[in-house]
Amino acid sequence: MPLSKSEDLHGAAPDKCAVALVLIDWINDLEFDSGAKLLPEALKAAKATAALRKRAKQAGVPVIYCNDNFGKWRSDFRSLLEHCLKDEVRGRAIAELLAPDEEDYFVLKPKHSGFHSTTLDVLLAHLGSQTLVLTGIAGNFCVLFTAQDAYMRDFKLVVPRDCCASEEESDNRHALEHMAKVCKADTRPSTGIDFAALRKAA
Repeated sequence: MPLSKSEDLHGAAPDKCAVALVLIDWINDLEFDSGAKLLPEALKAAKATAALRKRAKQAGVPVIYCNDNFGKWRSDFRSLLEHCLKDEVRGRAIAELLAPDEEDYFVLKPKHSGFHSTTLDVLLAHLGSQTLVLTGIAGNFCVLFTAQDAYMRDFKLVVPRDCCASEEESDNRHALEHMAKVCKADTRPSTGIDFAALRKAA
């Protein structure tokens, strides 16, 4: 069926909002070689993201979880979430902070960018989103690649600098500088984001 004849993804995407909050790879067990190094900065960024997510939901802004499938093509988001919440893994505290609600959306991605070979384009079109607020780990990989693909699709970008983390602080800073310069992203801290103003501007 053409997209124009299906306005709500058959009830699966009831929201309409010019702004969407995207959480990239936050549901993550961090059980990889550099996970221990990433954890402290990731936990700080996750706390800021949790507060931002709460304000987004209060403002009626949809929340989209965009997560790696970690090469497990039989995996799904709910099983990944259950693993991170119930097993003794490094990322458990972050998963507890940012566990999704039933009304949140999720997209599984096979590579770094949230757009590459995923349904994110279709979901954002149905939501009518024109501005994306990107958060996540790692800032210099998956957040950066998603921002670049979003910019090429003419989305307006906000990447709050306290809501993404990388293994090295310098790498995170350089990624934010790149997104600000090349992708025209607004990298103000999350406390400076006004969702009502973003919706009005969009």
